[in-house]
Amino acid sequence: MAGGRRRLFFALWPDETVRAQLAALQERLPQAQGRWVHPEDLHLTLQFLGSVEPGRQACIAEAARAVQGEPFELEIDRIDFWSKPRIAWAGPEAVPRPLKRLVRMLAKKLEPCGFEPERRPYKPHVTLVRKSTPVAAMKLPEPILWAVEHFVLVESRPNGDPPHYRPVEGWPLGD
Repeated sequence: MAGGRRRLFFALWPDETVRAQLAALQERLPQAQGRWVHPEDLHLTLQFLGSVEPGRQACIAEAARAVQGEPFELEIDRIDFWSKPRIAWAGPEAVPRPLKRLVRMLAKKLEPCGFEPERRPYKPHVTLVRKSTPVAAMKLPEPILWAVEHFVLVESRPNGDPPHYRPVEGWPLGD
């Protein structure tokens, strides 16, 4: 990247079991024509940072270390579609309080690093298909139970072969 800039974001990164279950949801979308997200790229974004110059990367890691969250269970229990970005996604019907707190705390700790908090309401989701045809909203008969015990800083490398995302550092939730 030019001048050492990196495209970064914070995310929840699934373990292999949850990743396989999320990838299986893509199979449930036969009507969805579009670009399936590579299984190794499936994640749930917490905070998008964008193109970050090297001088701010140490501040970002320090902010993440200062986050004090708690482990929680995330229940992925629905599939839905957003027409404006044309995204088919999976996510929770109800957002757990620990996830809301984690997102708020992360945004607050990143402010001294020069990042503005997101103004829109947080809508946790895992993108399954980009540039998708419309998909009917559905409740999953069996929810995916995701034991969230850490969060990661991810580098986006959109050019080239998938996977396009690579975790570069992670932090535990709880003691």
